[in-house]
Amino acid sequence: MLSRVADNLYWFSRYVRRAENVARLVEVGSQLQLDLPRAARFAWRPLVDTLGAGEEFDRWHGEGATPSEAEVVRFMLVEPDNPLSLRGVVGNAREILRTVRETMPQDCWVAINDLHLYIEAGAERAGSRRHRHEFLARVIDSCLRVSALLSTNVSRDIGYQFLRLGAAIEQADMTSRIIDAAAAGLIQPRAAEDVEAFRAMQWMSVLQSLAAYQMYRRHLRQRVSVELALQFLLKDREFPRSVLFCLARIQAILPQMPPRRPVQQAFRRSLGLVFDADPAKLAASGPCDFMDRLQVELAALHGAIHESYFVG
Repeated sequence: MLSRVADNLYWFSRYVRRAENVARLVEVGSQLQLDLPRAARFAWRPLVDTLGAGEEFDRWHGEGATPSEAEVVRFMLVEPDNPLSLRGVVGNAREILRTVRETMPQDCWVAINDLHLYIEAGAERAGSRRHRHEFLARVIDSCLRVSALLSTNVSRDIGYQFLRLGAAIEQADMTSRIIDAAAAGLIQPRAAEDVEAFRAMQWMSVLQSLAAYQMYRRHLRQRVSVELALQFLLKDREFPRSVLFCLARIQAILPQMPPRRPVQQAFRRSLGLVFDADPAKLAASGPCDFMDRLQVELAALHGAIHESYFVG
């Protein structure tokens, strides 16, 4: 397979998974804000930082200002000048798929093109609280449809392995970023003594943003706590959005691809970091530093994949 085609397949699956996660994150934030009592408010800024778009946001809206819900939602979903927005991500996925249409099912192109046209036509609806749920639900359903088409209608050749590899790395990265956003404080009580009372609600929202709340309750059968949420999202071996599950999927994919020592080394560093993580210590000290390290290791793994398979 040409390195250009492999690169496109890898990034296409990353963009589809990223679009789904961004939509889920904004949807849960919107719902949580409506449910919060007056004793607390929802902080929208950590969602921008989750995407690594803080500097770009400050350039447009001013550094140090407290952003409004409307500003953040527009920036994350439909801002045409933000390449990391949902609109930009889906547009990138569509452009990539247009160049490799001969290697993918026709239904996949129809689904992604329909989603792109829907976002372009409904950009104003995304900013409205009244219509936002419908808009985001449509985006999530469309992304899941594309993922299902990739899973059921694509031959299990080397191209399929690059699709799986991209999806696994993107999900591990997005899970770590969503945890990081929660640690930065999505819910901000107006009184210091209320911090503990809202902590469980905050981490429940993180589980919901990753579609993980029901599986958390099913497997752990305990009330939501910081330590148990971290344990589940970082180290659960059975939930598909946990970091360890994604890394285990990568571990199963790599033997089916041409062997590359830098990729193996970068993967082992990421896996070892997650294996050695202690959720109890992370809950006590705050998981932000650990999540930053994990994102650095995942970026290094991506870099090794890029240099080993896509360059030249």
